[in-house]
Amino acid sequence: MKKNINFIVEESENDLRVDLIINKRQKLLSRTRIKNLILKEKLMLNNEIIKSPSKKVALGDRLNLEIPEPEETSLKPYDFKLEIIHEDNDLLVIDKPAGIIMHPGAGNYDKTIVNALINYDRKSLSTIGDELRPGIVHRIDKNTSGLVVIAKNNETHENLSKQFSKHTITRVYQLLIWGKLRPSSGRIDTYITRSSRNRQLMEVSRSKGKQAITNYKTIEIFENNKSPTLSLVECKLETGRTHQIRVHMNYMGNSIVGDDKYKKKYKKLKNTDLSLENLISKLSRQFLHAKTLGFVHPKTKKEMVFSSILPKKLNNLLKMLRNTND
Repeated sequence: MKKNINFIVEESENDLRVDLIINKRQKLLSRTRIKNLILKEKLMLNNEIIKSPSKKVALGDRLNLEIPEPEETSLKPYDFKLEIIHEDNDLLVIDKPAGIIMHPGAGNYDKTIVNALINYDRKSLSTIGDELRPGIVHRIDKNTSGLVVIAKNNETHENLSKQFSKHTITRVYQLLIWGKLRPSSGRIDTYITRSSRNRQLMEVSRSKGKQAITNYKTIEIFENNKSPTLSLVECKLETGRTHQIRVHMNYMGNSIVGDDKYKKKYKKLKNTDLSLENLISKLSRQFLHAKTLGFVHPKTKKEMVFSSILPKKLNNLLKMLRNTND
């Protein structure tokens, strides 16, 4: 049901951004949701439509924000077996395999996690976001596997979105990279923006974009005289920017094994066990897995932490590397 939020700007809010004020007044509305509503021309300031979330307001200004009824989705169900780790009345935690994208987009409107969720239970998905993304609070890349939380209702969606925006969600990834990280553990703090050379890629910037913070540590190093050095790494995210870990590893000079977008040229594997070379060359995905996901349950307020083991294909590669390690 459509509703309107009305209020008058107080003295303490003078000269603040309009999206910040609404977020402060309406605790359940995430900054992302507020921004999207403003961009869709749902905000009026003194009876004039405002299209900029960063618009500054003054004492006595009258704000009216319309929250429309959720749009009906026309997405098709996709008969794809979801690996459900946890389910309750408010949310689902799924273990996504590599090779499937999270939600419909250009070129693929039918075979996505969203379509699979609609097939599983169309009526139990949040509806406050984009109509092509019911239930989707966050994403992992097509060729990344691991844990994702799905919202079953709008209140849960808003609460989880807020936890993501405040960077209080626990997200730990395992990855295999080319070479060794120096130092072997540390904190990468940069800006990430869209690449000026390729709009499908992201890149590190010194001055523009969004702040991106990745904490990393080297777990295991595989090196011998027969093949290039590889390292098993664990990354804990403080922020969740598009392609963040892939961009940060590439920035460090150690791109992820199997990453076909963010990669550097390495010498070919030579004098190596052919089965190992075959496993790496035919990986068909990046060696990147969302291993741990933790958050506070929106209703029960209990801290929940979930873990996922490495997919068989990735684990087999590690076993083979350990067997050939000097």
